[in-house]
Amino acid sequence: MTLKTVSIIGTLALGILLAPLSALAQQPAKVSRIGFLSTGVAGPHVEGFRQGLHELKYVVGHNIAIEYRWAAGRDDRLPDLAAELVHLKVDIIVSTSSSAARAAQQATKTIPIVMAVSGDPVGTGLIASLARPGENITGLTILSPELSGKRLELLKEAFPKVARVAVLWNPASPDKQLDFKETQAAGRALGVQLQSLEVRGAKDFDKVFQAATKERTQAVITLSDPLTGSQGRRIMDFAAKSRLPAMYGDSAFVEAGGLMAYGPNISDLYRRAAFFVDKILKGAKPADLPVQQPTRFELVINLDTAKRIGLTIPPNVLVRADKVIKMTESREQEPEISY
Repeated sequence: MTLKTVSIIGTLALGILLAPLSALAQQPAKVSRIGFLSTGVAGPHVEGFRQGLHELKYVVGHNIAIEYRWAAGRDDRLPDLAAELVHLKVDIIVSTSSSAARAAQQATKTIPIVMAVSGDPVGTGLIASLARPGENITGLTILSPELSGKRLELLKEAFPKVARVAVLWNPASPDKQLDFKETQAAGRALGVQLQSLEVRGAKDFDKVFQAATKERTQAVITLSDPLTGSQGRRIMDFAAKSRLPAMYGDSAFVEAGGLMAYGPNISDLYRRAAFFVDKILKGAKPADLPVQQPTRFELVINLDTAKRIGLTIPPNVLVRADKVIKMTESREQEPEISY
């Protein structure tokens, strides 16, 4: 065998050895599958989640896929939708409400669950503690019970003569019982009488609006959840027609024509949920990831709405607003609350 022949054989052998490595290097990246479980409908906050994924170099169709499931304000649909995602063997389920998180938790004890939005996950039994959530769930909380009292305080500060406030809420929503109790405590401290307007479905709204009118309520607070979000236009129309000051928990209402809102930036929470997804995909266990709280709170006021219904916002309240919507910026549209 000549030296040239040995060289050729060696080259061929090296090529055979390297070929599998080259083919392996050319394999496409693993596509992680994310289940997105929402009690609401597709709305503007979802873009925050997509933005967070983009910041972390996730590209839909390249290294990640998202399976969306929308309950359109019907909690009774959540168990079946959660079961669908489990059947698809998604890598992670992202939930957008306490009800959605509960449905996902009941559907699986192994697939990680990330709460993009939850009211009081400890108080409702979703997790053991904020520091060590336990089991297969983690994410973010909006601290809604604590915020409910603050909303009533701001409403009273803006309209000092208000003595009777209607509270529109869904007692079937896990967090709202806690929210309402906090609002009651604030009402007692402020000397404000509360009228409970309970809604469990779309058919209940006309009835409670009539009750509020009959009792001559002077203002309205809406405890935001997927049901009240899905009926946002009806709530805002009632407040405007009755010329009532109205406070909401999500700025999306005010962007769509509501008067005032105070709470965390929901889109930012959705964005931060993507960071939990990233950590879990890289090997972190949900039980070891502390549940995070909001870092941004906003007071948003719509001056166009105030002028239209004949209300004046005091300068001391306006100066505290993070955003003031003027006539040229106001949009008559559905609020599209997506949690």
